[in-house]
This record gives sequence, C-alpha cells and structure tokens, in this order.
Amino acid sequence: MKFNSIEEYYNKFNENRRLKSRHGQVEFNISMRYLLKYLNQYEKPRIIDIGAGTGKYSIELEKMGFDVVAVELVKHNLEVLHASNPKIKAVQANALNLSMFESETFDIAILFGPMYHLFEFKDKLKALQEAKRITKKGGLIFVAYCLNDYSIITYAFIENHIKEVISEGKLTTNFITNTNIEDLYSYDTLDTINKLKDIVKLKREIIFSPDGPTDYIRRTVNNMDGETFKIYLNYIETISAKPELIGAGSHIVDVLKKE
Repeated sequence: MKFNSIEEYYNKFNENRRLKSRHGQVEFNISMRYLLKYLNQYEKPRIIDIGAGTGKYSIELEKMGFDVVAVELVKHNLEVLHASNPKIKAVQANALNLSMFESETFDIAILFGPMYHLFEFKDKLKALQEAKRITKKGGLIFVAYCLNDYSIITYAFIENHIKEVISEGKLTTNFITNTNIEDLYSYDTLDTINKLKDIVKLKREIIFSPDGPTDYIRRTVNNMDGETFKIYLNYIETISAKPELIGAGSHIVDVLKKE
C-alpha cells in the first residue's frame, strides 16, 4: 500500500488545531473520558498510541503519568510530537507492521487514526491483528473508524456532490461508499466493524460515538458559552453508546478486549 498521498496531506493538515476547535474538543474529551475509565482499572498500564498523529492523546496521557509509546507514519507529525514532548518514545512505523514490538507488551492499544486511511478489508484486518498481537491478555484495544453514513449525509447531500459521487462509482446502489487512497479517507459501516471484531476474535466491551451529532451542528457547538458547552459534553457522553445513534455520527470507537 502506498502512503505518499496521506503523508502529503498530513504535512499540511493541522490535526492539533482541529482537536482544539470547539467541535474537535467534543471528540477529544469524550474519548479521554472513556480511556481514563478503562485505564484506571490497570496498575501502571503500558499504552501504545498507533497512528498518534502529532500526539494529542499521547501527550495528554503522558502528562497524567502514564507510560506511553507513540507510533506514527508521517515524519512531520513525529517531529511536532517530539518538539511538544521529547519524553515520549516515538517510533516511525505504520499500523500494518509493528514487528519492532514483542507480542503481549502493552495493556492498552489505541488506534485512533489508522482505520481512516486503510481502504482494503485485508489491511484493516492486519492492523487489528497486529494491535491484538502486541496487546497483553486482558488488555484493551481502542479502535476508531469514520462512518459511512456521515460521509453520505455531509459530502454527498449537504455539500451536494451526490450525482458526482454516483457517476464516479464512489457510491453503490445501496449507499455504501467506495473510496480509495486518492480520496484520503475510508468510511465503514457497523457491519464491517462487527466483522473485523469477529474475525480477529476480540470481545467488545463497548462501542461508542465520541462526537455524536456534533459535526452536523458545528456552528451551534462553536457558538456555545462555556457553561452550555460543559452541559453539551455531558449530553454527548450520556448518549455516546446508544445503539440507535452511534451509526450516524462522524466517528465510532470500538473498545475490544483480548481474552
């Protein structure tokens, strides 16, 4: 698989700025709440952040005293991460090959980016298998996906590209996206996510949407006063695991246990 397009994209894209935006803070805050809920069940857990980007999660967890190793494909992102916190061990690699780490090394594996840019089912499977291999028995894997219907609602309908994506073969007759590396992002359905979990033989602890409807109402969220925003964060956490809502958000996080 070629990663040149992704490297070029992240050399220009400011992921930290996105997560610092009001709507990005929702995703970050809710994800951190779930991470800490499970991390606190382990004594001195070792964490690997696979596809760490510029290190938003790695840096926050290290500040809290956790032992974190960051893995990132894009050299520019690693340089930003290292400049922000040189204490974090950072390795340049991709999620499909983590051979530099021994099996059953980490208590928690975080994959909050790799599945966004893996377009073939076999590659997603390989990434999840590698994460499972380096995770200890009883450990957890947090794996995030971009969701199929979010992309259709926003890009195809709200931004009015529906006829274009159909004519280019980017959308099947039953409204499943068909993207490739030139499109940068891969979008998944709950059916695919469930299939990956079952093949790799991992037990689901919980599956949740870290941002819920936030991306659909960005302007409203960005204009909230501080007190209202705190209430909104509590609302998103409350509804984050409701099965009737998680499939339509922009992201989903599957929390999986290695038995």
